Amino acid sequence: MSELGDFRWAIAASQHKSLRQAALALNIRQSTLSRRLRDLEHRLGAPLFERTNAGTRPTAVGLEFLESARRIVEETDTAFRRLKTQCRGESGRLTIGVYAPLSTGNLRATLTDHHHRFPQVDVHMVDGGREKLLGDLTANALDIAIMTASRVGWNDRRLPLWSERVIVAVATQHLLGVCNVIQWPELANERFLISHRGLGPELEQLLAAKLHGLGPQRLLRQDVGLDRLLSLVGAGRGVLLTLEGTIGIHFDGVVYREIHDRDGPTRVDFMAYWREANSNPTLGPFLAMLRERYPDLSGNAPRAN
Repeated sequence: MSELGDFRWAIAASQHKSLRQAALALNIRQSTLSRRLRDLEHRLGAPLFERTNAGTRPTAVGLEFLESARRIVEETDTAFRRLKTQCRGESGRLTIGVYAPLSTGNLRATLTDHHHRFPQVDVHMVDGGREKLLGDLTANALDIAIMTASRVGWNDRRLPLWSERVIVAVATQHLLGVCNVIQWPELANERFLISHRGLGPELEQLLAAKLHGLGPQRLLRQDVGLDRLLSLVGAGRGVLLTLEGTIGIHFDGVVYREIHDRDGPTRVDFMAYWREANSNPTLGPFLAMLRERYPDLSGNAPRAN
């Protein structure tokens, strides 16, 4: 038996103050416990217990030894528990690359659910454009990236997730602000605030496709974050394409409206990207949660690990 096991038996003997009761609690023979304790005392070269008809009591040396033994056992048990939770992906660090708005919507709900299920996992968020996030995945700087669906530039694992409506943010006093929904042709003559960051380049491509043939677009490219862009919208400097995850952000003087095609709201599909070779234990439970929340029913989704 290991010395750690001997420590546990000695602690049990001191707690029960009786070798018989301690042996019952440990589910071993009293003679076995007595022999192991004497062997431990022999190795230490000092008596740990006084044995009398009234019971078993630690000696002065035994009290000091047992205090140290308890600390060793507790620290060892804590280390084993921590290791087990890490191996199961229930603790540790998960790095997620995103560029979608987080104020509401599926991404926010997903991260909230993950925190409730795995509160000991520290989630580190990384923002950036598509190429940057794919590069970070390749370099193992990210565990997973959640971005718009595309097969371009990624030949490893993918998992289909959700779709989000395309939204336009306009100033309250804007003529389009009174509309419940907006059709793409109604945006043909607008000034569009386009961010160099995150979703900006992809939304610019969507804009070009939807307004093709309706004249040149007036694009005001900006190198600022979402909050600054919405401030510009509220000041009447232009309109902003975004996704429904933005609508939880309330800005004075700004309203959000859906953009429709002939078939209804324009939507953008999202997908999770990761490396099959990624060995971070926290990734597996996160992927399992994604599959549970967003099961693919098409039967032809890209193969996911």
